[in-house]
Amino acid sequence: MTLALLFPGQGSQSVGMGAALADAFASARDVFAEVDEALGQKLSALMREGPEDQLTLTENAQPALMAVSVAAIRALKAEFGVEVTRAAFVAGHSLGEYSALAAAGAISLSDTARLLKLRGQAMQRAVPVGQGAMASLIGPKTDLALAEAAAKAGAEVGVCVVANDNNQGNVVISGEKAAVDRAIEAAKALGARAIPLNVSAPFHCPLMQPAAEEMAAALAAATIHAPAVPVVANVTAGPEREAEVIRRLLVEQVTGRVRWRESMEWMAGAGGVTRFAEIGSGKVLTGMAKRIAPDAESLALNTPEELEAFARGV
Repeated sequence: MTLALLFPGQGSQSVGMGAALADAFASARDVFAEVDEALGQKLSALMREGPEDQLTLTENAQPALMAVSVAAIRALKAEFGVEVTRAAFVAGHSLGEYSALAAAGAISLSDTARLLKLRGQAMQRAVPVGQGAMASLIGPKTDLALAEAAAKAGAEVGVCVVANDNNQGNVVISGEKAAVDRAIEAAKALGARAIPLNVSAPFHCPLMQPAAEEMAAALAAATIHAPAVPVVANVTAGPEREAEVIRRLLVEQVTGRVRWRESMEWMAGAGGVTRFAEIGSGKVLTGMAKRIAPDAESLALNTPEELEAFARGV
């Protein structure tokens, strides 16, 4: 079976995530300790104990989710001898792309933690709270064309674009609040349900340009290697291996669309992937994979028991 490893994005965080891995594996504890040291904060304690409102802050959730994913990857290797190179591709949803790159050895764990901390802070700084909004358009009639039509209606009064093309029936729009509100009404008229998202900023839209500029400076100074496994990038929905291309795409990703549906379709089609494994916290990407590529096997690896069972079957 041809394997792809998937790494979750913001929204998959929960208090207690990673605790079972830390309790079971020294390799996982080492990851959490290194991230704590890199950030100069006890992020591991926040992950284990909360409070939830602090963990949910973008600047904490992003490095925390990455830490859990990398802890699972390190445990697979140290405890069960499963290398990341068993996979044909890695891919991550938004911040998960950083997790994928860290797992594939393109960026060091400490640098990835610091970059994600900055990314979260920069995204929050880019737009004052209350000025931006995001909404999820869902339902059987929802597809990229419907979402783009709704966003076009919203753009008549302000910035509004498609931010995440997750899967058929689930597309997210982002922009200025008045524009997103207009787009929500347009989407409902086109037959979609629209759910405003409880987010602190309008991610993956042109309003994030100040954050993209901050990340461009930080990424220019970061050491990036060619990943051991091609990363299927959010911006291109195709495999990338060149370090300088990856550096550029990580900047573009801040304002650009997360082309997740296309990424998954490429892996399940041209990429020949027959098995998707979501590494880290939650099962959001597993659910998407089952909808996008129903003929492939999809599973989530959250617990020591799941890692062990997966290792036996690789």
